[in-house]
Amino acid sequence: MSPGCNPHPTTQGECRILKSKYNTAGIEALIKKGVKIANPASIEIGPEVDVDRISGDGVVIYAGCKLYGKNTLILPGVKLGYEAPVTVDDCQIGPDVELKGGYFNRSVFLDNAKCGLGSHVREATILEEQASIAHTVALKHTILLPFVTLGSLINFCDCLMAGGTSRRDHSEVGSSYIHFNFTPNQDKATASLIGDVPRGVMLNQRPIFLGGQGGLVGPCRLGFGITVAAGTIVRKDEPRSNRLIFGGAEKGRNVSYEPGDFRLRKKIISNNIYYIANLIALQQWYLAVRRAFVAPRFPEALLNGLTEKVSLAIAERLKRLGDVCLKKPEGGWSEMKEWLEDEQSNPGDARFRDTFLESVHKGIKVGGKDYIKVIRGLEPTESASGTHWLQGIVDHTMAEAHRKMAAFSNKP
Repeated sequence: MSPGCNPHPTTQGECRILKSKYNTAGIEALIKKGVKIANPASIEIGPEVDVDRISGDGVVIYAGCKLYGKNTLILPGVKLGYEAPVTVDDCQIGPDVELKGGYFNRSVFLDNAKCGLGSHVREATILEEQASIAHTVALKHTILLPFVTLGSLINFCDCLMAGGTSRRDHSEVGSSYIHFNFTPNQDKATASLIGDVPRGVMLNQRPIFLGGQGGLVGPCRLGFGITVAAGTIVRKDEPRSNRLIFGGAEKGRNVSYEPGDFRLRKKIISNNIYYIANLIALQQWYLAVRRAFVAPRFPEALLNGLTEKVSLAIAERLKRLGDVCLKKPEGGWSEMKEWLEDEQSNPGDARFRDTFLESVHKGIKVGGKDYIKVIRGLEPTESASGTHWLQGIVDHTMAEAHRKMAAFSNKP
C-alpha cells in the first residue's frame, strides 16, 4: 500500500486520489519533458495517467492541479490552473487550450479553447476551436462549434450551439443564462439545438445571440441569426433565421396540472430525434472531414476523443428519449431505439460527401492542415455541397423516424 493511503477508504476514488499524491515519478517525468511546474509538491497525478500523452512543449501546470485518467491527452501550449486549481479527468486537450480553474471530465477541447475560473465541465462536452466560456459555467453533454462564446454564471447542459464566422463574429450566450433541461415529469429528453450541424460546421452562418439573465426551455430549436433579448425565456421553437425574440414576465396563471401529462409529447419526440440526427451528421463530419486534418496539432488521439464524445452524446439522448417513450404503454420504442442505433453508421449520400471531400483536400493541398482556414476558404458552392450531404443524413433520419412513429400510432 502506498504511504499515506487510507486502509479503509470511503470510496475507490478516495484511494486513487491519495495514491496519486505519491506519483512522484510521473511528476518528475513531466518536468524532464519540459512541462513547467512551479510547485511540484502541490500537483497530483493519478498512477493511471500516461505521461507519454502529455506534451512537454510549452505546457504549464500551476499549483494545486490534478490529472487523472488513462485517456488524458495534453498537447503543446496548454495552460492549466492559472486562476485556480484545475482537475482534469480523462480529457483530450488540444494545443494552446487554457483551462483556468475548475473541474473537467471526459471532455474534448480543441485548438485555443478557453475556460474560466469555476468551470464545471462534465462528460461528452466538446469545445471546438476558439470556443470559450467565462467564469462559473456548468456544461454537460454540451457541444460548442468554433468561436461560440458563453459568458459567466451559466448552466448550459444538453445543448449544441453553432453560428458565426470568426472570433469577431461569433454566437454568444449572455451571463446568468440557463438552459432548462429537467422537467416536472422528471426526465431530461430536453436537448436543444441552437443553429444546426449541416450549416454550422461550414463556419459561414450568421451568429446567434442569447441575451443575459434569460433562459431556454428544452427541447427547443433556434435558427441562425436569431437574437433573443436579455431577460427573455424562450419556450417555443423558432427554426427561421434572422428573428428577434423578446418578452418579459408572463401573465400569472394558476391552473389544474398533473405531472405526467404528455400533451407536448409529439414535439418532445420530434425535437429529440432531430437533435440525434444532427449528432449523427456531426459524427460523420468528424469521421470523414476532421480525419483529413490529422496532424501533430490534431493527432489521431484527439480525433478519437471527438468521436467517442459524440457516441456518448447519442447514447445519452437515446436513454433520455427512452425514459419518456416508455412512460406510455403503446410500445414501439425498442424498435425505434434499435433503428436509431443502426442509423449512426449512415454515411449519407457518397456522391455529395466525396465531392465535398475533394474540395477539402484541395484546400489542404494549398493551405495546409489548418482546419479553420480550409473550411472558411471553401467556395459557396463547395460549402453547399457539404451541407447538402449532411442535411441529407438529418432528413433521412427524420423521414424514417416519422414513418416509424406513424406505424406505431396506427397499431391496434
